Amino acid sequence: MTPDNDSAPDAPEGCGAPAHTEDRLALIDHALALPFPAGDGNTGVRDSGPGHHFLILQATQDFWDDRSAEVVEPAEQEIEDEFSRLATELTERWAEPETVELWPYLEGGEDGCEQGGEGGGAAPEPLSRLCNLAGSMQVWRVPGSGRWVGLAVGQADPEFPIWLLAAVGADSALPAG
Repeated sequence: MTPDNDSAPDAPEGCGAPAHTEDRLALIDHALALPFPAGDGNTGVRDSGPGHHFLILQATQDFWDDRSAEVVEPAEQEIEDEFSRLATELTERWAEPETVELWPYLEGGEDGCEQGGEGGGAAPEPLSRLCNLAGSMQVWRVPGSGRWVGLAVGQADPEFPIWLLAAVGADSALPAG
């Protein structure tokens, strides 16, 4: 992953992404418990910065050589199935999520993502990164923590892997909708 918000995070094969639902939940829990760092940093599994942690929980193969439906559709289904399993677990913990549309954050700013598309400056992380990869995310507000957990499926371009993404952000980055 790169700290540059305009580029997609790298997710090379064997990047250390967890292999099972329980491991992905543990990674989310770990990120939720970690303090937010003062500066940007990348552990290879987690990209963090002021007010956020960004995780690639699962990545498909890339599609440079073959973007046929026979290749892409099973990969999409695998990611969607895991998204559903994780969403079910998170909903059992924190009730029904809210859907946050990310496309409004794409409108405007020089950086490509602008706060709410209303001229309010660059969108804060992790929204700035997420709006370049996904159209929406499911968000659970974690009671008493001042944080939220977001879950999304994203892809930088049709040739790139499809990612199952999680983000932990400060409540201030995502006002209650």
